[in-house]
Amino acid sequence: MRIYAILDVREADQMFISYIWVYLRWDNEHIQWDPDEFCGQKHILIPTKYLWMPDLTIEEMTEQDKATPSPHLNVGNYGWVEFRNDQVVVSTCKMEVYRFPFDIQSCNISFKSIMHSDSELSLLEYTEDSELTEESRQTIQTQFEWIFISMSERKKTINHFGFNQTVVVYTISMKRRSVLYIANFLLPVLFFLCLDFASFLMSDTGGEKVGFKVTVLLAVTVMQLILNDILPPSSDKIPLIAIYCIGIFTLMLLSLLETILVMYLIDKDQTSTDKKEENQKLIENPEDKHSPLPCCCTGIKKRICCASAAKEDESFPKEGCSSPHTEVSLVMEKVYEELSEMKKSITLLSSSRTEDEKPGYWTRVAEKIDKVFIIFYILSVLLFLSVLFTLWNIDGT
Repeated sequence: MRIYAILDVREADQMFISYIWVYLRWDNEHIQWDPDEFCGQKHILIPTKYLWMPDLTIEEMTEQDKATPSPHLNVGNYGWVEFRNDQVVVSTCKMEVYRFPFDIQSCNISFKSIMHSDSELSLLEYTEDSELTEESRQTIQTQFEWIFISMSERKKTINHFGFNQTVVVYTISMKRRSVLYIANFLLPVLFFLCLDFASFLMSDTGGEKVGFKVTVLLAVTVMQLILNDILPPSSDKIPLIAIYCIGIFTLMLLSLLETILVMYLIDKDQTSTDKKEENQKLIENPEDKHSPLPCCCTGIKKRICCASAAKEDESFPKEGCSSPHTEVSLVMEKVYEELSEMKKSITLLSSSRTEDEKPGYWTRVAEKIDKVFIIFYILSVLLFLSVLFTLWNIDGT
């Protein structure tokens, strides 16, 4: 067998499509002639239907070749018969996609008889592996995204439906061209990771940072969906490229959660600062109409003033005074003093609650968390990518 083209490799379906040439030769002891008696004719071409042919089939083939097989046999004067045929073979091939897109695939094309046992029909190899590989390299025309490495052959005996049969197995080894996948998949995902790292330079006070990180995270999700359509679901091990996408997705998700936490702490600090400013404003402006306690104190103070004026000049009471008696003014003075003491107590209590939480406390906590996470993020990315690319390289060698 010679391989002329690697037409397609369908990883999701685990199918291998190749264009091959098959050369068969066997001896027919009933056919011999002397070339001198037939004008020096040493071989003739006759239709395939007039002579016996071995009933060979390809074990891995899943679809019959639609092209018509060669209609002639080449018969020699010593009784050897040759049959040559080209065909497109759609065969099954178990894909090893653990190192995708740096993977090397090995697909088999096995020839065996349909009906005959090994005692009736024995198959033999025609060439050695080195010669077979060199001839295939010279004859191969198209490889598409695959680079032909080598082709080997071996013979084995299997027990099929109760009798032994000889099988000749050709193994085709090929390597994927990974440049396009690096440019279209690996690098874009790595660029998304760089964008996520650059987002640490954005301000934490607005919502643009969270929106940006969510957008980048969705972009990586789209790349994972594309990868899911390429890789076969029946893989024994999780491919390294899937680990690559999942690892980067996890790092970016942690980055998003850290950003949400930092924004929450900053917002909490901002809220507490606003409340402190509001309380301070009420303390500094006791006559503010929005404060019930200062308003009460102001009203009492006004009545005290009116009562004092009435005491000095009882014949001319001031307008708005509720009582001209001195006892009322004394009582109101005491109430006013008690309310002033209450106001001072409330002020001291509020200051004692926040003496440990100075202005900007949660902001400083958020900044520390941000710095620690950035260091952790950089070290995690470097360690993850180093281990991953090392595994890719080790398995490749």
